[in-house]
Amino acid sequence: MEMDDLAEELISACRASIGDELRSIAYFTEETVEQLYLRSDLDRTADLTGFAELERSGVRSDDLYRNTQLGEYQATVRMFEHGYLTRVIEDRYGVWVTTDSMSMERFEDLASSVKPVLAAHASDGGG
Repeated sequence: MEMDDLAEELISACRASIGDELRSIAYFTEETVEQLYLRSDLDRTADLTGFAELERSGVRSDDLYRNTQLGEYQATVRMFEHGYLTRVIEDRYGVWVTTDSMSMERFEDLASSVKPVLAAHASDGGG
């Protein structure tokens, strides 16, 4: 799956599940990070490299969550003063999505929407 196709599918999945509360979408691997979407009322001042380094730890620690009584790992949600960051990982590919405040059920919808897009990307070899 080409990066433009991946970006389009992720944006579509996120918009469908969370609507206007979507703030940004960033895609990352161990080597790269790319902002795929940024809402027009936000500044491009986020340290993507710093965020990516923190979120990459989820790729490395994904194995630690296997075979727990909680079931399969779905996503990580981080709370901030002005919204949330949701990280979804599939294989060695990840996405973090930032949102305005919203109900917890919508985070479940978000993770369920993003995971199959990343899975299709992973099965294509990421390219």
